[in-house]
Amino acid sequence: MKKNVWRAVIEAGFIIFLFYSNLLMGEFERSGMGQKRGLAWAIEDVFTTANFEIATIAALIGYILF
Repeated sequence: MKKNVWRAVIEAGFIIFLFYSNLLMGEFERSGMGQKRGLAWAIEDVFTTANFEIATIAALIGYILF
């Protein structure tokens, strides 16, 4: 039981990591404002409550489906 919980936490954490890294990379593409405003602004723009909720829901859906 304990092993399954840790596996779920690790897999959901990895999905959340991929979500945030994708958002952060998007801030530094041609259309993103990260190039002009800098890394600190991009991190502040990406790490919001709404994005965390989306990442958590996506991680749960991803874990359940796959």
